[in-house]
Amino acid sequence: MAKPIALTSGEPAGIGPDITLKAWLRRNELKLPAFYWLGDAASLDRRAKTLGLDVRLAEVRPEDAGGTFAQALPVVATGQVATAQPGHPDDSSAGAAMASIRQAVGDVMAGRAGAVVTNPIAKNVLYRAGFRHPGHTEYLAELAATGTSTPQPVMMLWSPALAVVPVTIHVSLREALAQLSSDLIVTTARIAAAELKSHFGIARPRLAVSGLNPHAGEDGSLGTEDQTIVAPAVNRLRGEGLEIRGPLPADTMFHEAARRTYDCAICMYHDQALIPIKTLAFEDAVNVTLGLSFIRTSPDHGTAFDIAGTGKANPSSLIAALRLAAHMADARPVRRL
Repeated sequence: MAKPIALTSGEPAGIGPDITLKAWLRRNELKLPAFYWLGDAASLDRRAKTLGLDVRLAEVRPEDAGGTFAQALPVVATGQVATAQPGHPDDSSAGAAMASIRQAVGDVMAGRAGAVVTNPIAKNVLYRAGFRHPGHTEYLAELAATGTSTPQPVMMLWSPALAVVPVTIHVSLREALAQLSSDLIVTTARIAAAELKSHFGIARPRLAVSGLNPHAGEDGSLGTEDQTIVAPAVNRLRGEGLEIRGPLPADTMFHEAARRTYDCAICMYHDQALIPIKTLAFEDAVNVTLGLSFIRTSPDHGTAFDIAGTGKANPSSLIAALRLAAHMADARPVRRL
């Protein structure tokens, strides 16, 4: 039996509990991989009752989750009580969310779980509690650190229609321009290509690199960064044997015919990557952290406080994240799940 997936609680007041419960109820219909939820069983039970869902919970050890999954939703306790009501985070929220993430990473690094899937967190709630990372991605890199070595995390958004990787992530556009360098592009693309081979079953990944400026700079008339930063990175990577093209005008990279020519788009900043994939696959896109020593995926949406506990939350992105994590763990081709 494959190792179960460790699913974090996310923000207890958000829709993480809702979509967890809904995903488990569809386990047989969709042949979902076994997973266990890390958090406060009493809080999850309250949410199930609020939603009117008949879900049996079973508190277990991670190693027993696979045998329990068919009959009950396995819950692994973190020791943190979560008292927040739907839509209303409270003083217990940050501690509960952080404990769940730490324990999930510990489980997968110790071999008790096959992958980590993270439910959405509310970063503003964590910041008030002293959280010092821009987001999940950077925090997971710290947890994955060994000794003095901290991995370089790379964020990928994946869907059957499109996979994108932003070179700069959770920073302002001004800071993104300051951070962008040929070295950063090269490092990001190398990690993306390696993971497409090792965990996505793509023997020779095809990468398309966007330009930074409109029309990829129009030969320097609309900015020289594409000539001085992006093109040298692409040339270095091509010299290393990668199948890569660019810099390409970003406004013509994402139509259907263009998408068929590459496996992953490497983009220069956050919105350049995320706007097209959220337009094409808002309900089922998956956030994947590359470059870690373990597999991590996540739904590509937030906590949605406004609909938490109402029954309106759609579990599609979480379901896609669970399925993708299982495929990545087996290094099976995942372009069409």
